[in-house]
Amino acid sequence: MATMRSIKRRIRSVGSTQQITRAMNLVAASKLAKARASLESARPFCLETESSVKRIAAAASPNNPYFKAGQNRKLAIIVITGDRGLCGGYNVNASKAGYSLIKDGEGDLVISVGVKGRDYFRRRRRKIIRSYSGVSEMPFYEDAYEIGMVAMDLFKDGEVGEVHLVYTKFLSTMTHETSSKRLLPIESGGGGVMDFEPSEDDLLTYLVPKYISTVIYGAMLESSACEQSARMTGMDSATKNSVDLINSLSLQYNRARQDAITAELTEIVSGANAL
Repeated sequence: MATMRSIKRRIRSVGSTQQITRAMNLVAASKLAKARASLESARPFCLETESSVKRIAAAASPNNPYFKAGQNRKLAIIVITGDRGLCGGYNVNASKAGYSLIKDGEGDLVISVGVKGRDYFRRRRRKIIRSYSGVSEMPFYEDAYEIGMVAMDLFKDGEVGEVHLVYTKFLSTMTHETSSKRLLPIESGGGGVMDFEPSEDDLLTYLVPKYISTVIYGAMLESSACEQSARMTGMDSATKNSVDLINSLSLQYNRARQDAITAELTEIVSGANAL
């Protein structure tokens, strides 16, 4: 009977967990719909901004400070993760990708967006120059602008020679891709002969801060959609696993109950035969 009681207790416990994972799945699905809507509305603008700045950069002066690597060999890495777990390998994959860029560098700086990334680099004793929390699930352009200005100041002041961005690209609900790109110095793209008014350098001085902020904002939106998608998928898998576990435990319980009934009947028959 003690075995039957313990099995029933486990069934109730798994059932409670199942209710939680099912609720988290629904919440993540709702957040994913909002995140995808924000991403799909902003993605064309982010891509066109990046493309336009690179075309202008092709005609800019080679001495423009935004296109020259600094003398300092240190890197600044902006790593975008989540504030919470229960989303599969989303946080770990992004953190590992960022760490792979700086693990051999001495004094490289980390700008962490998300608690999980901050904790990852803190455990590995990397220098976190700035940390942001509470912005990963629902990012705003103002958040990206602040992060971008921190990165630009590090680059302009010569504290780092390059700035890299690590994030997770949303391909589909089931498919994500950890990605990284160099923000500074900016890589120029191909383009035809173009005349600018004002000059290319004056135009870039105005556009580059907006370009950096826009690229970071787009990456935050991509990562937000990936986080919710990974959490929704993870909670759906956990719910299915709990159903299988409850079925298995129910089978064990029924067998234990049947064994107990059989044992009682055997005792009754044995007692009757003895009389």
